[in-house]
Amino acid sequence: MRYAALLTLAAACTAQTASAADAFAGPSEEPAAVTDAGPGWALQITPYMWAAGLKGDISPFRRAPTIGVEKSFSDVMDDLNFGGFVNVWARYDRFVLSGDMMYVDTTDSHAFGALPIPATSGSVDSKQFMATLQGGYRVVATPDFTLDALAGARFWHISNDVTVSALGVSRTYGESFGWVDPVVGLRAFLPLTDKLSVQAQADVGGFGAGSDITWSALATINYTFTDHLSVSAGYKVLDVDYDRGGHVFDTRLSGPVLGLTLRF
Repeated sequence: MRYAALLTLAAACTAQTASAADAFAGPSEEPAAVTDAGPGWALQITPYMWAAGLKGDISPFRRAPTIGVEKSFSDVMDDLNFGGFVNVWARYDRFVLSGDMMYVDTTDSHAFGALPIPATSGSVDSKQFMATLQGGYRVVATPDFTLDALAGARFWHISNDVTVSALGVSRTYGESFGWVDPVVGLRAFLPLTDKLSVQAQADVGGFGAGSDITWSALATINYTFTDHLSVSAGYKVLDVDYDRGGHVFDTRLSGPVLGLTLRF
């Protein structure tokens, strides 16, 4: 029963890693796009936050049971050790490039047995890396509206280390898994005033090559302070259904987003 409890803890901690990881995956694309299609480079960098909740089914180890997980954003932040999240976007003429990366480390600890001296204690350290790299072409470029067609890949890598301590003896077991999903998508940008704009983006992928299916959708309203600085707020959903080699990662993350864009 202690082993089953630790496996359940591992799955829950992996879920927390996913939620904490995407807790910063905010407006990842062009919050205040340059709407002209003239030649020359445009570059912007966006650190972001995403107050995401998590719902799904997860099995972090091949021999672990698959458990259902449902957590709010506030449920996972206590276990966050480190998180780093950034999006880089570039355009040359009508050609566009986008890179979105995140790395998250969380730890969850529990004790099992009679208090005040627990017979067994366990901790799970979970790390998640995800990167989405896309290239594309601006199919519509007017002062009133832009539309980009995108294609690329989403890379996932998840690792879990379980440490069990009993009667002064500790044992650690680690396992990792990863996959690559092809993705295709669209991004639309609509200026409302000189300072205010809206943006919508969606992609879909997987198609059985990595996960069975993955998709994401993002909508933001954006405000430009200067030619080099803008902020965005909106809502984002990220869904993935992966089930291979005994590992299950079938989750949906959703919640409000907030981003700050530096433009060069």
